[in-house]
Amino acid sequence: MATPAARAPMLVAGIAAALCAAAVASDEPELQPQRLAEGVYHVAGRTAVWGEAKQGRVANSGFVVGERCVAVIDSGGSPSAGRALQAAVRRISALPVCFVINTHAHPDHVLGNAAFADGGTTRFVGHQRLAAALAARGPHYLRALKRDFEAADHVDELVAPSVAVAGTQELDLGGRVLELRAWPTAHTDNDLTVLDRRSGTLWLGDLVFLDHLPVLDGKLVGWRSVLQTLKGWQPTVAVPGHGPVIRDWPAGMEPTERYLAKMQADVKAALRDGRSLAETVDRLGAPASGAGGWQLVDAFHRRNITAAYAELEWTE
Repeated sequence: MATPAARAPMLVAGIAAALCAAAVASDEPELQPQRLAEGVYHVAGRTAVWGEAKQGRVANSGFVVGERCVAVIDSGGSPSAGRALQAAVRRISALPVCFVINTHAHPDHVLGNAAFADGGTTRFVGHQRLAAALAARGPHYLRALKRDFEAADHVDELVAPSVAVAGTQELDLGGRVLELRAWPTAHTDNDLTVLDRRSGTLWLGDLVFLDHLPVLDGKLVGWRSVLQTLKGWQPTVAVPGHGPVIRDWPAGMEPTERYLAKMQADVKAALRDGRSLAETVDRLGAPASGAGGWQLVDAFHRRNITAAYAELEWTE
C-alpha cells in the first residue's frame, strides 16, 4: 500500500547537489556482487561498527532483477555505499531500479537510499513503522555522517519510504514477484523480510546475524517468537543482515537464537536473584559471557543486556 511521499515525515532535499559533487570521487571501490540464483545478487558487508567502517558498508545488500525492473534490498550505510551499489547494479542490468527496499531503519541499511533518489521513478519501501523510526533517528544519523564520514557523504535529509508495508505485500518486477512481510516488534519495531518466490531466496535483514553479534533494539521475547515462525519456512538460500549467506536452513539461524535464549535466561536469573540493572550488566556484560564465536561483543553485548533487563524486569 502506497503512502504519498508528501506525507512522509522527511522529504528528499539537497541530495542531487551532494551526489553531483561526489560523482568525481575516485576512491569508491567497485563492488563484486555474488550471484545467488538467476537474477539474484548479494553484496557482502564487513563485520565492523558502522561509524568506523569505510563508507559504513557493514550490512549485507543486494538486488533482484526482473523482466521489467530491479529491486534493491538495503542500500548501504552511506550515500557513497549506495552509489557503489548502484554502479554494481548497472554493470549487471540496464533496467531501471523501481524499488529500494529497506529491511529496517538502522543506518547501515538505509543511508545509501540517497544514491537512488532520482526524482520519483524509484519507490522506497519499508515497514509501516519505518517512516516514524527514520523521523526519530534521522537527525542523529545525519550528525554522525558529518562527524565520521567524508564530505561526499554529508547530506541534509534522509530519503523516507513512499510505500508502507503492513502485513504482507507483493512487488512485481515483471515475471518475478517479491513477497514482503512486516513483522511485530523483534530486532526493531520495523523489521521486514523479502522473499523472491522464483528462486526461494529470503532476505532476513537483521532478524538473523552471523559473525556480527546480534543487536537488540526491539523486544527480546518478540524477536525469539519471530525466529520460531521463520524456523518453519523453507528458503533455498537466506541472506542475513550481517555475515555469510545461509544455505543450511534453519541451522543458519540457530546461533542467533542461542544467543538470545541465553541472554533471556541469564537476565531472568539475575532478576529472580534481585540484582539491579547495574549489577546485572556488570555480571553478564563481560565480553566472555557473550563471546560464543561472535565478533563486536565489546561494542554491543552490554547494550543488549541493558535492553533485555528493561524489557524483562516486570515479568519476574
